[in-house]
Amino acid sequence: MRIPDPTAASVFGLPLWLVVAVGAVALFGAFQVYYWIGRRLGDALYRSRMGRRIGRERIERVEGVVRRWGALAVYGCFWVPGLRHTLPWVAGALRVDYRWYLVASALGCLTWVPVTSFGLYSLLWAWLSLAARSPALAAAAVLAAAVGVALLLRRRRNRRGARAPEAVRSCRDA
Repeated sequence: MRIPDPTAASVFGLPLWLVVAVGAVALFGAFQVYYWIGRRLGDALYRSRMGRRIGRERIERVEGVVRRWGALAVYGCFWVPGLRHTLPWVAGALRVDYRWYLVASALGCLTWVPVTSFGLYSLLWAWLSLAARSPALAAAAVLAAAVGVALLLRRRRNRRGARAPEAVRSCRDA
């Protein structure tokens, strides 16, 4: 099996760096749209389809993060998967100063997109190189990663299950 040269990488015939740059610009644009939708919705965010899907409790937790950290939370949300999809809406609904939001989201896009794109790309090439040398070892690596993800998800589910009775008790006491 011949492994192509990763330095000559292209996606859809375009150089990888250009695809990553376009992705960063698209993500930046999406973050601006999310902010303005959240700002327009305001408190109606909780009742919107997106708000119901996310859940009021999660939105309130994100509100706490935004109130505490402000624009720094916007930058940090790029690195936290669940937060990345809810925080821009909430920042808009809470009317975070748009100038700071703009700077933080630009910095987030400029750092997160290349790191994840090239990091994932490097992992893929490393795995393909391993598969070319030892298919059994490559299969074992995939199996180990799958087991690790399954254990992580199980642990998270168990933690959520352990917290649920406390939440029910606190609602009853109120």
